[in-house]
Amino acid sequence: MTDEIPFDRSFTQAAGEVVQISPMVRRLVCGNGGPFTFTGTCTYLIGRGDVTVLDPGPADAGHVEAIVRALPGERVAAILVSHTHADHSPAAALLQARTSAPIYGCAQHVAARYLHAGEINRLEASADKTYRPDHILRHGEALNIGGVTLEAVATPGHTMNHLCFALPVENTLFSGDHVMAWSTTIVAPPDGSMGAYMASLELLRGRSEQIYWPGHGGPVNEP
Repeated sequence: MTDEIPFDRSFTQAAGEVVQISPMVRRLVCGNGGPFTFTGTCTYLIGRGDVTVLDPGPADAGHVEAIVRALPGERVAAILVSHTHADHSPAAALLQARTSAPIYGCAQHVAARYLHAGEINRLEASADKTYRPDHILRHGEALNIGGVTLEAVATPGHTMNHLCFALPVENTLFSGDHVMAWSTTIVAPPDGSMGAYMASLELLRGRSEQIYWPGHGGPVNEP
């Protein structure tokens, strides 16, 4: 018999509310709650002055407006994307149109394998195939914006282009949809791969970060 995973569903931040969650990070939740998104997508505002916006969310003009309103007197200097699901990456283009900030992060969407004969990809609608980054970050590559450094950590599995991002100054990790506190993630072929996912978990087990900030819900306090 195995122990049950201790899920934490106590997250209460309201959509549109901006919360300072650490000295370097603010969090804004999109109002797109649902079975796969919990209370909504977490957008992270990293740094002060010149700000990096991580995972701007779905193609929701209201959420993009909330991001801009959250940064009076500051500048969106970079848009960062963890992976190309419709609840994370489509707003990158909308926010870029508002701010002219470059888009960094994962590569374009790619499947883990070809479809078998007669197989139907029932989750195809969740893939954002319009995403076009200005700069693709590779595993171990650093991005420095406004004096704040983020390190790309390749974690394929949930999607094959999934990236987490380490924030060394706070010894924390933005874990996207790879590891969350409220639920396990979905790993659905042909877009996802359980083998790659398990290997990515082992990669994170060898790292030192003390807190994970996920794409949905509250922090993973015991990674």
